[in-house]
Amino acid sequence: MKLVKFALILIIAGTFTACFNSDNSQTKSQENKSFGLRDADLLDETKVVSDETKYLTDPAGASTKIKRAFENAPPMISHDVEGMLPITIDNNQCIMCHDPMLAESMGATAIPKSHFTNFREDVNIDKKGQLQRDGKIVENSSDIKTVVKPLDHLSNARFNCSACHAPQSQSEIVPKNNFVTEFRSSDLNDKSNLLDVIEEGVK
Repeated sequence: MKLVKFALILIIAGTFTACFNSDNSQTKSQENKSFGLRDADLLDETKVVSDETKYLTDPAGASTKIKRAFENAPPMISHDVEGMLPITIDNNQCIMCHDPMLAESMGATAIPKSHFTNFREDVNIDKKGQLQRDGKIVENSSDIKTVVKPLDHLSNARFNCSACHAPQSQSEIVPKNNFVTEFRSSDLNDKSNLLDVIEEGVK
């Protein structure tokens, strides 16, 4: 019976393939020019020059916010980051303006509550390399449930802002972008609702 089913699947797949290719008797190969956004021969690198990276130079506090690409997308850094990178756990200049206690007065976007939340299960690894929780070995990692624990400080998993947030380069190579972002509410371009979304899945 299994062989009959397998044979039927092969026949159907073959019929589909034949129908799909019926009007393509002469397969045309893609030309090596003007493919995608690149207006050059794909096989010739001699004249290819990458677009110059030109990051925004407006100082923090004087820049114009860049719209998010989608709901809860990490906002692009809209100002100059000269002297601010790299970010370390002991030296994070971003929180000088983006800390929730300071953000409004600085005209900056406040770090959201999700960054002041621990989502890590309270587990540890014993000397044998086994995962333990509450003194018991966790047999299956799928048994570890998501935990939402508010913190009174920036989560250690979130201190490196530049892991997700990046400065914007003013590129001239890409044609005009007609993409229009749609949010479920008008204020989601200025704030995150990620914690609410995560908590919906946990409760």
